[in-house]
Amino acid sequence: MTSVRIREHLSIASGFTILCIVMAGCSSAKPTSPPPRTSDLWGDMKPVVSVKELMRDMLDPIADNIFDSISIVVDKKGTVETSPKTEEDWERIRIGGTTLAEGAYLLKIPRPFAPQGDENNSTGPEAVELSPAQILAKVTHDPVEWNARIEALRNVGLQVLDIVKRKDVKELWDASDNLDTACEACHKSYWYPGETQAFYDRLDRRLHQTPSGTAPKSRVRPK
Repeated sequence: MTSVRIREHLSIASGFTILCIVMAGCSSAKPTSPPPRTSDLWGDMKPVVSVKELMRDMLDPIADNIFDSISIVVDKKGTVETSPKTEEDWERIRIGGTTLAEGAYLLKIPRPFAPQGDENNSTGPEAVELSPAQILAKVTHDPVEWNARIEALRNVGLQVLDIVKRKDVKELWDASDNLDTACEACHKSYWYPGETQAFYDRLDRRLHQTPSGTAPKSRVRPK
């Protein structure tokens, strides 16, 4: 065998040996570790208050930044129109949108639905509100609806933030209506589903069954 042929065989053998080493290294390499979870970076989120308190003390008050930003009030003195005109007005609306968009997701953190000992207006023969235990059972049975209600509220916050960027006063009316719809739909489903039209018809009949000469009491629907 010539020296040239020998060098060719040695070159091929060396290349094959290197290829085997590389393949062996690849096959023994450890799989890539999955990215760390959010809870591993910042820790688990722990609730401080119940759903009822979160709504009362945070989400409901901040919603007024949107509700109160645009309105038309007609009274004895005439018509008063309210709409954002200054940077401070738009900043207040932006704060409302941001808090709604971010705060809505706090409802995804498991927490009690009411403070300890608070059973809502869930007792008596004509109770119209659900107890915390009943609300929990409903959410557990259909978590898809619960999360859909949360997304609807969050979407209003995102809508408001987009409106603020464009300073579109006309669309604030739509955002206000959408916010009212999102809040009321969730409340009717989980808080006071018993407040049907039939309930208010019965209430009206009782209120008008007053002694002769006595004016019927006015009805005030809770917020």
